[in-house]
Amino acid sequence: MSIAEYFPVLLFIVVAGVIGVALLAMGSFLGPRQPGAEKDSPYECGFEAFEDARMRFDVRYYLVAILFILFDLEIAFLFPWAIANGQVGLVGFWTVIVFLAVLTVGFIYEWKKGALDWD
Repeated sequence: MSIAEYFPVLLFIVVAGVIGVALLAMGSFLGPRQPGAEKDSPYECGFEAFEDARMRFDVRYYLVAILFILFDLEIAFLFPWAIANGQVGLVGFWTVIVFLAVLTVGFIYEWKKGALDWD
């Protein structure tokens, strides 16, 4: 293989980088800058945005975030199976059924334990 065969990949990376930098620059130069009480209010994390860095915060936010990442990654394991569904046969099918059953039992367990409740 020669270096010339990798030119399209290099060109793709360069074009994607230029487009990404251009969009970020345009957003920072052309975007509105109107800070206010609404923008400084708590959004996802549940605590005030500009306070002492050593303040106490609710750990449940991080629990929900970790559970989301966990289940999101487990669902991502289904994509290769979906693509190769015709080749894996009956054994692959039942393997995924067992995987989904374990995933469902885990979801029901965390639901019953109240890990998804936000009081």
